[in-house]
Amino acid sequence: TISSTAEKVVYLVVFHLSFVMFVWSYGKTIFTSPATPSNEFCLSKADKEQYEKEERPESQQEILRRAAKDLPIYTTTASRAIRYCDRCQLIKPDRCHHCSACDVCVLKMDHHCPWVNNCVGFSNYKFFLLFLMYSLLYCLFVAATVLQYFIKFWTNELPDTHAKFHVLFLFFVAAMFFISILSLFSYHCWLVGKNRSTIETFRAPTFRNGPDKNGFSLGCSKNLREVFGDEKKYWLLPIFTSLGDGCNFPTRLVIMDPEQLAVSSQNEPAKSSVANQSFPTRPLSESQNRLLSGDCQWVETGPEEENVKSGAKKHIIVSLES
Repeated sequence: TISSTAEKVVYLVVFHLSFVMFVWSYGKTIFTSPATPSNEFCLSKADKEQYEKEERPESQQEILRRAAKDLPIYTTTASRAIRYCDRCQLIKPDRCHHCSACDVCVLKMDHHCPWVNNCVGFSNYKFFLLFLMYSLLYCLFVAATVLQYFIKFWTNELPDTHAKFHVLFLFFVAAMFFISILSLFSYHCWLVGKNRSTIETFRAPTFRNGPDKNGFSLGCSKNLREVFGDEKKYWLLPIFTSLGDGCNFPTRLVIMDPEQLAVSSQNEPAKSSVANQSFPTRPLSESQNRLLSGDCQWVETGPEEENVKSGAKKHIIVSLES
């Protein structure tokens, strides 16, 4: 009949489309090389030699601080030191971590996934999300189409052949993968909405004012566009559309008077200034770098607190509504 023929056509189209998108996203996640920091984060030959000769951590930090004064970094280690990778011999950009499996520093590293044998980071995080989504839809499609035969199996309406065990196996495999992938996909959707990586969930990035797990969050809408881009027509396609270069990320750090802290939640201009913060394309100067603008060492106390007590402005972190 015409109706049965149309149903078969729709079935085949949906099946092949979901399978193609699943394989495409999976392949892009596997074969996309992890993005690594640019050469501007590497120490010069002279600084590298001097760094290796120094034995005192304080002197090494001074070398790193001098080399990082023009770099767009906002985060430090928990001990207020500049994040440096001895293995790759470079200053780590914000949200960058060294992967022991890949033996490279990966920009905006989320985790190393054994299912794809690759690091999931800035270069392929969108592909990984689409891989989870299309695999989820694919498992749902398979389970839904086999469901009617699964019901017939339990009601003894299915012919007694070897195929009925195949139906039972296929349904259980699709259902189990659907449940497990659904939990993982939901978790990463939550991470995208909060603009966090898996690493940042377990260890919050440390800014000048201390650890802040929401330091890179700009609101759910902007967080979503940071991963998927501004062009919505490309969101569901496994092509790279993420914003930025993986080294520079907008933060919620703003400069304002500490006396206005009590009313900062009602200060719309302050919110809009953070919301409109764009992705820098070039390194920040020392005066613009909020992390390296201090004259002293990487400590919580110092002359800056005295300036604050005298009424000077300081950096604070403003809470934004997601």
